[in-house]
Amino acid sequence: MSIHAPLIIDIEGHQLTVVDRRRLANPLVGGMILFGRNWHSRAQLTDLCADIKSIRPDLLIAVDHEGGRVQRFRSDGFTHLPPMRALGELWAQDDKGLPGSGVLKACEAATSAGFVLASELRACGVDFSFTPVLDLDHGESGVIGDRAFARDPRVVSLLARSLMQGLLQAGMGNCGKHFPGHGAVKADSHVALPVDKRSLKDILADDAQPYRWLTSVLTAVMPAHVIYSKVDSRPAGFSPRWLQDILRAQLGFQGVVCTDDLSMAAARQMDGRTLSYTDAVITALHAGCDLALLCNRSAVNGGAELDEVLDQLAEAQVKGQWQPNEVSEERRLDLLPRSAARPWDELVRSADYMQALDRLH
Repeated sequence: MSIHAPLIIDIEGHQLTVVDRRRLANPLVGGMILFGRNWHSRAQLTDLCADIKSIRPDLLIAVDHEGGRVQRFRSDGFTHLPPMRALGELWAQDDKGLPGSGVLKACEAATSAGFVLASELRACGVDFSFTPVLDLDHGESGVIGDRAFARDPRVVSLLARSLMQGLLQAGMGNCGKHFPGHGAVKADSHVALPVDKRSLKDILADDAQPYRWLTSVLTAVMPAHVIYSKVDSRPAGFSPRWLQDILRAQLGFQGVVCTDDLSMAAARQMDGRTLSYTDAVITALHAGCDLALLCNRSAVNGGAELDEVLDQLAEAQVKGQWQPNEVSEERRLDLLPRSAARPWDELVRSADYMQALDRLH
């Protein structure tokens, strides 16, 4: 059995199929990511998560649940969380005669947002959300837009730290994204490969600053599907220069590095060619990623591409083209919550949850 389960995959519907169960039991699969199509109700989501854990308790159940337009579950009691830009705007709204009061309100609201987000997800059995966005709001990127807290890396860092404190209070880790910064490029990496032509010095002094300041409290980092052409010809997620030399050695990050979705059209572009899904996974792992994310493949041709990756990655391991990494596996397991989650009915009656909701509104 592999000592490293690097793949995060998806399922098609509201319940596990026989095929889903087989894939999730594969020792190369370390977890799954949920989408809106996997949601019908809180009871259904709770049952689905319990079913996943019955296959393997160590499987990480993750979701992109940030607030604003990136929030997978929005009904049946889930709080509509504000976009992060709304928290950044609150920063500048001082009460009359109280300079700095806006900063305090914004940080308190960010902590409350993180606590509500994580508490509600965990009450349904979800372990982890890929949040917060640490990209700076340069006004260039439509795909980032109001997902970013602010333009100033200091504001971003303090609000992200506050949000992460709220996540931690509910027993959830965090994932800073998209390293070293996606906010300064216009192209949407879902469909095209953006190129950022700034120097390494300029990027480290601006967009990458939150990663430097937050390195001791970040549990995971997701690299951007962006080429920083003056630093490396490879996108950050395929770049040992960015992941090993800069993120780990220079900035001192010790947690999980997880790819962004490798099923995106632009995500598998490297050196002028399009990699296969398996080659993209192996290239990312060799570059320094611990986990590789393959989304939205289960609904295509019965998930044949997922099965192909599982077969080919196992074959690559046998042939010595890829070797499991015990340290990466320890990092993956560290993303799992340590504390028991409060059931929904208990959560919504609790004083700390009610206070957090009041601070958000």
